[in-house]
Amino acid sequence: MKVYGDMQSGNCYKIALLAALLGIEHAWVHVDILAGETKSTEFLAKNPNGKIPLLELRDGRLLSESNAILDYLATGTALLPDDDFLRAQVLQWQFFEQYSHEPYIAVARFIAKYLGLPEGRKAEYHAKQAGGHKALAVMESRLSTAPYLVGERLSVADISLYGYTHVAHEGGFDLAAYPGVLAWLDRIRSEPRYVGME
Repeated sequence: MKVYGDMQSGNCYKIALLAALLGIEHAWVHVDILAGETKSTEFLAKNPNGKIPLLELRDGRLLSESNAILDYLATGTALLPDDDFLRAQVLQWQFFEQYSHEPYIAVARFIAKYLGLPEGRKAEYHAKQAGGHKALAVMESRLSTAPYLVGERLSVADISLYGYTHVAHEGGFDLAAYPGVLAWLDRIRSEPRYVGME
């Protein structure tokens, strides 16, 4: 199978991390967002939404949206619980990641890291800080009393949130006020097959 993505993107990195943890063989196809490669005719034929990551299976079927890809690849493994309620909690955290976390932490990071914090985007960058800290506080409320986001073991919920949380400082977010989150980051980094962003 092939994964189209950019390893500096948290959404793409999630897939690389999951694949490493589960030992899933795949070919990584680098896609340069800033060079407009997601807008090419060839790429849009695969994903009309023009976004990465994109999973292409051996039989040619395609799947987009990072959390959908995570859940597909983790089905039948210990990283996606069989219990209906725990599985719903995984989805709860994944929706939280996309609606309450990523729009603030990932966007602030993009403006600072990818764009170099241009003058015309500084107001937007600063406006993202409150929402990002609110999301981190929600995570802290869970992780200050539990080792992982769902149940007592690592799941795709953790991988979903790890993607951008572990590089939140690149968007101006100081994690020192979130000891539970910091300890959780360390637990994930200590996984035997862990890989970092390249």
